Amino acid sequence: MQSKPNIVVSSLDLDRLEALLAATPERGFPGKAALQAELDRADVREPADMPSDVVTMNSTVRFQLQDSGESFEQTLVYPKDADGSGERISILAPVGSALLGLKVGDTIEWPGPGGKPLAVRIVAIVYQPERAGELHR
Repeated sequence: MQSKPNIVVSSLDLDRLEALLAATPERGFPGKAALQAELDRADVREPADMPSDVVTMNSTVRFQLQDSGESFEQTLVYPKDADGSGERISILAPVGSALLGLKVGDTIEWPGPGGKPLAVRIVAIVYQPERAGELHR
């Protein structure tokens, strides 16, 4: 069994996500316990101390499919900012929860066509609020 990678979460993201979890009913979010478990095991840092290669809330991430080498970008957002465009992924989606706190070079499984999982590697953090100096967003 593959061990879970270490994750880093900003204290600001942690506070906001814990408030979101407290306000979200279990029946509306089956992955609630899994996201809470990720937050519980995270290394928490102040926004100013976040490594620039870590996925934080509102980060835009470039991925590469391990099989084909094809790349794509998505932004990890709060549910209110998810627009169904395919360019934004909600933290409440299983893949969104899995992305939080990962770093460049980490690989995760992504649901592919027909439910077949795809191996996807994080190749770049195109935009990270903390790196851009947005420490109180």
